[in-house]
Amino acid sequence: MQSEAFAADPEWEGERLDKFLCAVYPDRTRSFFQKLIKDGQVLVNEKEQKTGYSLRAGDLVCVRFAEPVEPAVEPEDIPLDILYEDEDVLIVNKPKGMVVHPSVGHFSGTLVNAVLFHCRDSLSGINGELRPGIVHRIDMDTTGSLIVCKNDFSHAAIAGQIKEHSAHRIYEGIVVGNVKEDEGDVDASIGRNPNDRKKMAVVTRGGKDAITHYRVLERFGRYTYMSFQLETGRTHQIRVHMAHIGHPILGDALYSSHKSPYKNLQGQTLHAKTIGFVHPRTQEYMEFSAPLPEYFEKLLAGLQRGI
Repeated sequence: MQSEAFAADPEWEGERLDKFLCAVYPDRTRSFFQKLIKDGQVLVNEKEQKTGYSLRAGDLVCVRFAEPVEPAVEPEDIPLDILYEDEDVLIVNKPKGMVVHPSVGHFSGTLVNAVLFHCRDSLSGINGELRPGIVHRIDMDTTGSLIVCKNDFSHAAIAGQIKEHSAHRIYEGIVVGNVKEDEGDVDASIGRNPNDRKKMAVVTRGGKDAITHYRVLERFGRYTYMSFQLETGRTHQIRVHMAHIGHPILGDALYSSHKSPYKNLQGQTLHAKTIGFVHPRTQEYMEFSAPLPEYFEKLLAGLQRGI
């Protein structure tokens, strides 16, 4: 049984207890905490409370919940598109539809399953058994370059570069609508969507700083082919920022109400094109680019022909 305690800041005065807990644990749902409160596993100032309890500044909230028992992650002989490999790092080109690390409903067929088979016992263990070697991630339906760290030394060094925003990450994508500016920036904090816990959103309170630089590569009238450079790396950052300025990523069912005319398009049209970093051992800058996937190239060719 895990137990953690938090003091409610003045900004939470008058807010519901379950809403506060969702903000503290953004990966958990409100219904999860409502049941936890009902079962007496949440105490406020050492007393059980109801779900609708209104917090007061300084309230001490103690949460008790069992650690989930997760199945062991097994190596699987899944082909990898390797862009580069040495004793410290592995750069792979992740295909569309592949989940990066195991999670509920996805304990097989992930990039981690494939990497465990390829690297055997040579992977960083910093992020635990479910995320060996994983220093950053990209969404299931986003393709492209991703770094896997083969030891803790390289993991710590590259994680530091990502945290300091010195790693170079360029994405390419197709957005809905005609973006007027040739280039620009979106500087807007991102946090959990208060109305839908499965989504992220631009928020004014409780979010994390997020900055995306964008540049137009080609215009097609109803769609625009763009390049995105990440200064930060928040969950769904490009997808949320582009939807926020009225140009969601084509095919993004989560953040766009635009109905794609391309029936075979699976998920958002977004590709992690380039990754650059200082190699942890040689201290030399290295950069790798993943070629656009076939579906993306065909879509671009059709747009260029006016289809």
